[in-house]
Amino acid sequence: MDSEELLAFLSAVGHAQRIRIITELAPGQLYVSQLARRLGVSRPLLYMHLERLEKAGLVVGRLELSDDGKALKYFELAPFDVRLNVDTILAAVREDASDEAAQHSPEGS
Repeated sequence: MDSEELLAFLSAVGHAQRIRIITELAPGQLYVSQLARRLGVSRPLLYMHLERLEKAGLVVGRLELSDDGKALKYFELAPFDVRLNVDTILAAVREDASDEAAQHSPEGS
């Protein structure tokens, strides 16, 4: 995990509503309308939060057809395990430096 990925993760979990979304999805997948009702938020607002969580790799969404032919967007948690400490931050910075060195090497060009 580089620093950009670490920042995306921290940003994604750094909001009370997104923590609530993770909590609701912990037992299993839900479709957007179910999740919106449980959280008491509008679907457009929920989609904004889900997009942030999806970009950070914390949730995965997929479309399914219901028995009556309606398209339902389901979301579920992606497996993740991030431990935040000094070592995590130093490893992210080392990853950045490694990536930058690879880009500037004759083989990386």
